[in-house]
Amino acid sequence: MNRLDGARVLVTGGAGFIGSHLVDALLRSGVAAVTVIDDLATGHRENLDGALTDARVRLIEADARDVDVLDDSMPGTDVVFHLACLGVRHSLHDPRENHEVNATLTLELLEHARRSGVGRFVHISSSEVYGTALYAPMDERHPTFPETVYGGAKLAGEAYARAAFRTHGFPVTVVRPFNAYGPRSHFEGDSGEVLPRTIVRVLAGETPLVYGDGEQSRDFTHVTDTARGILAITESDATIGRTINVGSGSDVTINDLAAIVLAVAGRHDLEPVHLEPRPGDVRRLLADSSLLHSLTGFTPTVSLQDGVAELYGLLRDSGTDPAALLEQVEDRNWLLQAVRRG
Repeated sequence: MNRLDGARVLVTGGAGFIGSHLVDALLRSGVAAVTVIDDLATGHRENLDGALTDARVRLIEADARDVDVLDDSMPGTDVVFHLACLGVRHSLHDPRENHEVNATLTLELLEHARRSGVGRFVHISSSEVYGTALYAPMDERHPTFPETVYGGAKLAGEAYARAAFRTHGFPVTVVRPFNAYGPRSHFEGDSGEVLPRTIVRVLAGETPLVYGDGEQSRDFTHVTDTARGILAITESDATIGRTINVGSGSDVTINDLAAIVLAVAGRHDLEPVHLEPRPGDVRRLLADSSLLHSLTGFTPTVSLQDGVAELYGLLRDSGTDPAALLEQVEDRNWLLQAVRRG
């Protein structure tokens, strides 16, 4: 049974990386209507170019912190997917705004949704709430010791979501995606992530940059698998009130990731350059997603090798000169003066 068939859904941050892929997946699932709220601070309208040709999709270009926008868009909504956020590096130069978006906004949305009679609230958190792995793979009972304000704010948002379930019985699920990657991922500004940034540098003939010793590792999960996992969670009543990981179940060091990109590019002449460690950089993340599988049967399908090759091809064939792409990359994107947002 597809519980989303015919549903009216609201997606905050739906023009973002994961959010836009979730919108695509929702349309394939048969929803009746999708309202996206996104101020396009880090998301991009072009991420929704395909979706916006569907009459079921409406984009509201606004800050989800605007109470009037929530009052207008929330009534009649069956499911809220909350993905609006500001990222890890942003929290290092603007912790207050990061908290406002990642924590306070979550509380406001929960209250609006509850008062509006929304039937399901899916809060998209982050594996950053865990901090560095104390054991691996990391299940949902792993201690939470976030290393940045971003991780702390995301954990606060989770706590508000769980409180809404425990206090009011509001049907909430908290989802913890591990490191999503793939088409539409950010290489620019303070949203830039390691894989697309590395690909852009290599396309421009530059060496990959590795912060610290490069032995920090991540569980990279293809964004289409992440979006499918979120839908699988939403379609199951057994996930209500739960906190659930979405990851691939394998990790790779940043050194090995750079080697994979160089091999895909055929640039064996380039060697990574190591820089000083980044502040707040988690040492290891590796998901135990067995709870997700046991509740929904979900299994990821895209291998890291295939996913890296896909993203490399997309950026190579984007029609934009790699040098122009590289101009948007900030090598030290946690520094305020290096940020270009807009």
